[in-house]
Amino acid sequence: MSQTLVSRLVCGGCGLPLPDDTPLTLRCPHSGDGGDHVLLRELQEDSLSRGLAGDQSCSNPFVRWRQRLHAWHLAEQNGWTDEQFVELVERLDVAVRQFDGGRGFVITPLSPSADLAECLGMSEPVWVKDETGNVSGSHKARHLFGVLLLLEVAGGAWAQRPLAIASCGNAALAAAVLAKAAGRVLDVYIPGDANPRVVERLSSLGAHIHVCERQAGEAGDPCFLRFLEGVQEGSIAFACQGPENGFAIEGGETLGWELAAELAQHQQGLDRLFVQVGGGALGSAVARGVGQAVSGQWLPWQPKLHPVQALGAYPLARAYERIARGMDRALGVTEPDQDEADGSKPAVDHRAARAARLARSWQDPAVQGVFARAVRDRQSVMWPWEDAPHSIAHGILDDETYDWVVLLRHTFASGGYPVVVTEAQLEQANSLAHATTGIPVCPTGSAGLAGLLALRHVDAVAADEATAVLFTGITR
Repeated sequence: MSQTLVSRLVCGGCGLPLPDDTPLTLRCPHSGDGGDHVLLRELQEDSLSRGLAGDQSCSNPFVRWRQRLHAWHLAEQNGWTDEQFVELVERLDVAVRQFDGGRGFVITPLSPSADLAECLGMSEPVWVKDETGNVSGSHKARHLFGVLLLLEVAGGAWAQRPLAIASCGNAALAAAVLAKAAGRVLDVYIPGDANPRVVERLSSLGAHIHVCERQAGEAGDPCFLRFLEGVQEGSIAFACQGPENGFAIEGGETLGWELAAELAQHQQGLDRLFVQVGGGALGSAVARGVGQAVSGQWLPWQPKLHPVQALGAYPLARAYERIARGMDRALGVTEPDQDEADGSKPAVDHRAARAARLARSWQDPAVQGVFARAVRDRQSVMWPWEDAPHSIAHGILDDETYDWVVLLRHTFASGGYPVVVTEAQLEQANSLAHATTGIPVCPTGSAGLAGLLALRHVDAVAADEATAVLFTGITR
């Protein structure tokens, strides 16, 4: 089969394009210079629309959209046929089903919920993408299967080194299922308060478990710090942090393509998209996937992107606020009085007006300059949360939003803004999700809905707007 799409790697932080003959790497060569870096796969724009259609006869997203994956292009470069790549995907999927109770990779449901909309006082249904039936019960396996395909295609030393991940639950379970399916060694770095059921399941899958406690005087997530030490010792970052492995973003983009394809089939536009954010890989991946769909004219316009974080830890919202204030100053806009109720965000009505203004000014050199300086000096906007975070939505309590650059770039450009939600809103959203949809989603997985609920409460989202949320993890 002839190559129909051209894939190349570009750093989403510094913009460095990697030459086509660069040996496989998971991180930007400039990583570690104090700036923010994450390798992203870019495709030839003139093939974008056809590429988003994919192979519509396939229910496995990694087969349907295989020609959008860097692994497919690497396989072709290595002399593989298309049939050989499909055989790899299907062989691994069979093994995944064996170790995950019959669940494999399929396109996950997107449904309009009139009942949910009615409870929110909306005239338009709320679109719900349900990831609770995905491999290991969450979206995390999507990110990691894209990485696994790349490692299997690369072969050689990439097939021999152990895998490593830092996680408190869903990502670790996904990694363990995939590692078991591929016959790979996996080291998992977990917190001391990890769910005992998760720990038991990890053990049953043969993962090597390392319990990591917070140490006095040490900033940041101890699991992530121990994970980095493992990577430095030779393990492969089999993780959902894009700066450590950019291909985790690519695997998650399949969710954005699915969302766009389903909406396009219904001839449905989308005004707002709410995505819960911890480390940021999901938000970055879905934002990129939807953005590509808009560029490919699958969606009529770019929805406003609303990353949602818990009041227990909101490093992304804090970074957004610092950068937005800098942009205001660069544009000569006088900042209004701030509502510092949660320490990070001004009043909602002001945030919406400012977000719209910054979206209109996004290409202004002054605005771009502020964002570029933040990317170059990561610590000026993104640093570990000072206190040990706590929330019912524990899965989004990352000390840092590791994938903040791509996520905020799409947030600013779309006219959206982060939403910080309270514990009461997280609990209400989860109850509402169960009552109206019957989906057994966990509080972390329904946190995006808490963002929509919060904005509806203050009339920041109109009743007739088309909205979508992702239910990303099952109750365990």
